[in-house]
Amino acid sequence: MSFLNDYFHLAENGTNVRRECIAGLTTFLSMAYILAINPNILGNVMDASGVFVATAIASAFATFVMGLLANYPIVLSAGMGLNAYFAFSVCLGDLAGDPNAFRIGLTAVFLEGVVFIVLSLFSFRERIVNGIPIALKLGISGGIGLFIALIGLKGAGIVVANQATLISLGDLSAAPVVLCLAGLLLIFVLTSYKVTGAVLIGILLTWAFGMIAQVTGWYQGPNIFPDFSKGLQLDGITKTAFQFDFAWAATHITEFIAITLSFLYVDLFDTVGTVVGVADKAGLLDKHGYLPRVGRVFMSDALGTVAGACLGTSTVTSFVESSAGVAAGGRTGLTAMVAGVLFLCSLVLSPIFLAIPAFATAPALIFVGMLMVQSTTRIDFSGDYADVAGAFMAILLTPLTYSIANGIMFAIITWVLLKVACGKSREVSPIMWTVFVLFGFRIVSLVS
Repeated sequence: MSFLNDYFHLAENGTNVRRECIAGLTTFLSMAYILAINPNILGNVMDASGVFVATAIASAFATFVMGLLANYPIVLSAGMGLNAYFAFSVCLGDLAGDPNAFRIGLTAVFLEGVVFIVLSLFSFRERIVNGIPIALKLGISGGIGLFIALIGLKGAGIVVANQATLISLGDLSAAPVVLCLAGLLLIFVLTSYKVTGAVLIGILLTWAFGMIAQVTGWYQGPNIFPDFSKGLQLDGITKTAFQFDFAWAATHITEFIAITLSFLYVDLFDTVGTVVGVADKAGLLDKHGYLPRVGRVFMSDALGTVAGACLGTSTVTSFVESSAGVAAGGRTGLTAMVAGVLFLCSLVLSPIFLAIPAFATAPALIFVGMLMVQSTTRIDFSGDYADVAGAFMAILLTPLTYSIANGIMFAIITWVLLKVACGKSREVSPIMWTVFVLFGFRIVSLVS
């Protein structure tokens, strides 16, 4: 115990081993839903069992690094929004039909992680964040929230394709639709009562109701009961680990850079926003509002992303659910270490997580989307028109084009062009000019 106290500085931070363990368990329960959702989303383009194993191990690794290197109660895993972008925008969008699509995506994630390692070493990530207008950050976050919610609605059949109107309401009598809506209501109720692990509980109960519906014959889809006869199904990692395609990247440089840039951009602000928010709630910011050892925090994120790409999952990033552990008293890296151990322990439950159907994870997607959309309330829609228009383009086009990359691209291009047209080109930072030019090349590649 004395070793833990000395290494993690428990006494200095006003905490103890028991409190840190409870906080680690609380955080894990609050974000364990990612172990069901990530294989569900990435399973559309690659082996779901391999994704599950990669997610669990990469989450544990990145979280251990955070705890040991940065000594903060922040837990990491495959980022929501980034996994959707990987599956639907890259693999089933830009690279649709390419049998190596997921390998190209993993290559972009790997490169993103390497770039972030370099940027973290030279403290460039903070400078990049400061160069992007706050309105665009908030608009992009809101657009991603709508995108994630739309994926959930589509997965449960609440929203379906329609030739006349593009999309329309699904069959409200269908079991997946009813179960999803019931699960969403359940998550809302549990959250209003501040129940720990409300999202995970909502997923599991929706799944349980689904199994009852299947036994009674109401739900007639694929079998959703866990199959323990196949063992733990951990060998799926062989189908996802180190599956890179550097040859395609070398021959499609412009397209590859655009894909990587979108991963970089979303991960950058997701991490910064989460870390600052959690640190503020934990009282870890200094008197100037800065977070000590922030470089180590970013390095943990970058190393986790590289490890995740090597194992076979999308970008690994800090989770806002870490605030649940902070609320339970977590103040040091020991909280993160406990959560990391629990991620490894979850490997023995792989048949359970892999059996959870889309209609059971859909309520979680919709709920997380709602939380992300709340960022738009901080946009000053009566302010600078470039800020307003740029943010609106991100909010509008991210879900409607089914692409985070498109939302970011039109947001930044709109913002820069309006600044120039209104005679405010001096307000455009070098970072914004650089990103503007890169996205300009992206548009050229799309129309050529």
